[in-house]
Amino acid sequence: MFLADKYEVIVIGAGHAGIEAALAAARLGCKTLMATLSLENLAMMPCNPSIGGPAKGHLVREVDALGGEMGLAADHTCIQVRTLNTGKGVAVQALRAQADKKIYQAYMKKVCENTDNLDLKQLLVTEILVEENKVVGIVTETGEKYFSDAIILASGTYLSGRIIVGESSYSGGPNGQRAAINLSASLKKIGVELMNFKTGTPARVDGRTIDFSKMEIQRGDDSGLNFSFLTDEPIKNQVACYLTYTNEQTHKILKENLHRAPMANGFIKGIGPRYCPSIESKIIQFPDKERHQLFVEPEGLNTQEFYLQGLSTSMPPDVQINFLHTIPGLENVKVMRYGYAIEYDCVNPLQLKATLELKNISGFFSAGQANGSSGYEEAAAQGIIAGINAAAFVKNFSPLILKRSESYIGVLIDDLITKGTNEPYRMMTSRAEYRLLLRQDNADLRLTPYAKKIGLASQERILKFDKKISEIETVSKILREKKITPQRELNENLKSVGLDEINNSMTLADFLRRPSVTYDLLKKVFDLPEISAESKKQIETEFFYSGYIQKQIDLVEKFNRMENFLIPAEVDYNSIQNLSMEAREKLSKIRPHSIGQAERISGVSPADISVLIVWLDRFLGGYFRQK
Repeated sequence: MFLADKYEVIVIGAGHAGIEAALAAARLGCKTLMATLSLENLAMMPCNPSIGGPAKGHLVREVDALGGEMGLAADHTCIQVRTLNTGKGVAVQALRAQADKKIYQAYMKKVCENTDNLDLKQLLVTEILVEENKVVGIVTETGEKYFSDAIILASGTYLSGRIIVGESSYSGGPNGQRAAINLSASLKKIGVELMNFKTGTPARVDGRTIDFSKMEIQRGDDSGLNFSFLTDEPIKNQVACYLTYTNEQTHKILKENLHRAPMANGFIKGIGPRYCPSIESKIIQFPDKERHQLFVEPEGLNTQEFYLQGLSTSMPPDVQINFLHTIPGLENVKVMRYGYAIEYDCVNPLQLKATLELKNISGFFSAGQANGSSGYEEAAAQGIIAGINAAAFVKNFSPLILKRSESYIGVLIDDLITKGTNEPYRMMTSRAEYRLLLRQDNADLRLTPYAKKIGLASQERILKFDKKISEIETVSKILREKKITPQRELNENLKSVGLDEINNSMTLADFLRRPSVTYDLLKKVFDLPEISAESKKQIETEFFYSGYIQKQIDLVEKFNRMENFLIPAEVDYNSIQNLSMEAREKLSKIRPHSIGQAERISGVSPADISVLIVWLDRFLGGYFRQK
């Protein structure tokens, strides 16, 4: 063993969490190492080659607003884009893009290789070095030792990974890669509690053997939107996706072979994702459902591989072929890669602070699927926060902790560290209490000020952001102040552009709240400034939903009052009389940083919170009364 180098931040893993973490730390001036099992598989998409969707698309825009890279990568490598939930309210509308997976990897690899302060190395980390409850470095399988002030675990599903196909299993990571076996033992040795989860993927099939005429075509749309606030050119749709369905024959084959399904016969021990079940799980859970939808999606422009979304499976190869051949359009399909399940170790996120640093090991952070979450977007969101806070730890500046009232990232992290998870956690819009405030169109207004403050916003981003703020403030002021009164000429002008006439005096802001009114239509009648499409969307939404938005703002103010009641880290909950035994146990384990977080812990009742507030008020000498 020899000392190879010394870094300020070491990131273990080069998936979506590792990349955002490493880029953030390096861009904030830290000498950073990103260690990965394979440099060829940096930013790999082992599951669906897509970015975004409800809540997930919101996360991507938030990562971008903070100065991250995923949004730019998705825009540059997109081959089809759609806006989902267009028939619903703006709060749940979201972009989803199909990416060329190889071009996406190449884009991210180029960015990482050309980032100052960032070194990439192909290494298998086997040990985390800890002295006096603080990380000091890592050891690799080839005997190199790297010292570091902070370490970020972003191991994805590689930690003690086990691939399972039918009755066969072997040690490995996604797409046949190596697994990090010894690292699990090292983590347990230093006091990290691990969980064992399971995820899976469908077969990839040869597009030359698909009969697309038997499927429903699904084209992209021309929404004109992008994931990144820096992207000027709208995304171009280059490919189509397709929709088909399973049927009674498909289900018959699956039912007849359930005894060979690893998840049904006990061969798989890990807990799988509730919201992305395997096809064999669907058959068991929904026995009366006649069919399940299946999306056939290209993996890139230069490959014939197609991904079968909705058909994740770990059935034996012969079963996979047999049930695939019963599906319309796949009767003669050839499998290029069989579907598989993967079991892996991950960190129990209840051990983490809101900064994503482990509570009992100073300087040790964790992000992504290593924390029990699922999805590329959830990983990237945690990655950028871990990278920022590792840099804050090293450079001694204030950490970034996002509230659940101001971002989906805040919801994601708070859910993980406060409630924990007993299955791979997936972000959904329903998890956010204030989702009307957390729309995809205003992610930059919410989070780019943080990027500016900590130094992650480029000059280009700052200029665009400041311009947007100026446009919104200027136009909003005009709309609120300009009054219009019913006049024959005005009503004729309104009718000429398709707007209803007015019968009462009102401001332009009031008029814009009407369902059929847009900024562009108003501009045809009134002398209004020309502004960007992003600013128009923001203004229209804010005015149209102003009443509902104000109600949520009022709720957020109440929420923030509880968040601002901070709890000292040294509190001995076992010494507080009248707290229930369950509350003492949960509070001692999670050690919430505020009364607000304590309220969200399962098992801590309102009565427990009242006892805690009274005790803390006495302990802190009237602190709560002063607030």
